[in-house]
Amino acid sequence: MNAEIADQLAAHLELSVHDIGICHACLSFVSFAIDKGDERDIRRETNRMTPDLWADGLDVPLKMALARAQERGVPNAGAALADVEERGPRSAIAKAVVRRLGAELADHAKGNLLTMGFEPWPRPELG
Repeated sequence: MNAEIADQLAAHLELSVHDIGICHACLSFVSFAIDKGDERDIRRETNRMTPDLWADGLDVPLKMALARAQERGVPNAGAALADVEERGPRSAIAKAVVRRLGAELADHAKGNLLTMGFEPWPRPELG
């Protein structure tokens, strides 16, 4: 499976950065590279962080999302699932998902800080 097909498939998987228990600090290396826009840096950080995120718990949600996609008839989901079973974090789909989740984290970080859990200081009720 090539990177282009993996990227297309990753966009169709039912995964959200906030629903799976992976380390956002680790993923931030990928999201910072995405913010900079340097494709070489994005690839380097994605390749570097995917095995750590895989070990941190990405493996099960990714396999489940691929199985659900295969059941829905999403093209290439079965091949990607077989690739994940064989190559784990070195698979094209694992890297594509990490990149997608990194982009999702980067987009969210640009949002309203209050929706991200930050509270104003001083807190309004303290005057």
